Amino acid sequence: MLSRRSFLSASGGTVALMALPATAIRAEAAVAKLIARENAVQLLPSSYPETTVWGYGGQAPGAEIRVLQGDRIQRQFVNQLPKASSVHWHGLRAENAMDGVSGLTQDAVLPGENFEYDLLAEDAGTFWYHSHNRSAEQVARGLHGPLIVDEPAPPDVDRDVTLMLDDWRIDPETGQITLDFDAPHDLSHGGRLGNFISTNGEAAYQLPVKRNERLRLRIVNAANARLFTLGLQGLDGWLMAYDGMPVPSPEPVPETLTLGPGQRVDLFVDVIAEEGEEALLGRIDQSKGYVQASFPVSGSASANRRPAPAPLPPNRAPDLTGLADAAILRLEMSGGAMGGMREAIWKGSSRNAGELMENGQFWAFNGLVGMTETPLARLSLGQVARMTVVNGTVFPHAMHLHGMHFRVLAKDGTPGPLRDTLLTLRGESHEIVFAADNPGRWAFHCHMLSHAASGMMTWIEVTR
Repeated sequence: MLSRRSFLSASGGTVALMALPATAIRAEAAVAKLIARENAVQLLPSSYPETTVWGYGGQAPGAEIRVLQGDRIQRQFVNQLPKASSVHWHGLRAENAMDGVSGLTQDAVLPGENFEYDLLAEDAGTFWYHSHNRSAEQVARGLHGPLIVDEPAPPDVDRDVTLMLDDWRIDPETGQITLDFDAPHDLSHGGRLGNFISTNGEAAYQLPVKRNERLRLRIVNAANARLFTLGLQGLDGWLMAYDGMPVPSPEPVPETLTLGPGQRVDLFVDVIAEEGEEALLGRIDQSKGYVQASFPVSGSASANRRPAPAPLPPNRAPDLTGLADAAILRLEMSGGAMGGMREAIWKGSSRNAGELMENGQFWAFNGLVGMTETPLARLSLGQVARMTVVNGTVFPHAMHLHGMHFRVLAKDGTPGPLRDTLLTLRGESHEIVFAADNPGRWAFHCHMLSHAASGMMTWIEVTR
């Protein structure tokens, strides 16, 4: 476990910020409209000017949407931005027409127009919503928010806290978001990394807690490209769910935990720091530590810690009984800086590296750049698929599958927990398995959003 000193050590160039309690995310229980608009907010510390963001309701992140499992999420998306947009409900197994992927499941909503979203919250868990049109720009400007689906019976915790982790690329002279969303370096390297780290869009945080209080921490990586490597001090507990999907049995929180863009984790943690001390959620960047969230301890919730928690109720698991006869798929990533991709097919024609770079395209899946007329795979409803995902590049990628969840197979063939986003590091190879149990056209792309914009985008069709 890292020391408090390492968490508090400073770094030039990145501001280490803190989280806000869930009650400060400006939750709106049931709003009829989801309005995307430009607004000035105090994103940076008070010594800086307000920052112009694009946000839902003019906030960044947008208001927390919170419903009960089995409810319908009904929102009229109203676009008051100067550019077309759409809303994706990340992690929900929604109807295909409601998935929000412009150009695949719907037309982008033009400025001044609206779109009715109506989808079932089938699964309880931690999800989020964000723009899915020119995402590398629009998510970076602030178009995202938390989406929480509560279990019908509340679990045994004292407080439920949502932490949206993000980074922003800010011009320190003006306090404004830089507009270099198509910077070739970001497209071809690790993606758009910010110089200002936030949680829940705030520049400072302290959540007072009591010794032996139990918190549910719902942690969401909403950044465009940053990996968040996290650690706890003065907090001890259990990992309860990945990507909104409960694990069969609570697992001890590891010493460090890394979330790629789009990934989420639910932790149940007890405050074990002494009264008068601070418990910490820390972030580790390049072997240096920073405070991500601080929990000053005052008073005691009880004399002793309560017993270990029961597992969260499971969501519906895909039927993988056809694994032995599964469709065999392969997705091989290539390109990027130092990747040596000499040519690939883009818009139906073979292009050399120079032509691709001139058009802002740097990555390929199986030698194909960007969305194609034909899908990566066509699967019949209920069919099981095994896909080998090979990262042949020198950069990490977070592969997000829409509409369905998958399991990563261990080397011995044992299926891992349900996920919707796979973090794969340079040179790694993973085998995932999923059931094509949701009909429609489903995006499968890198959630390093600059990578998706420059080639790492494909789709899977599930037919009835």
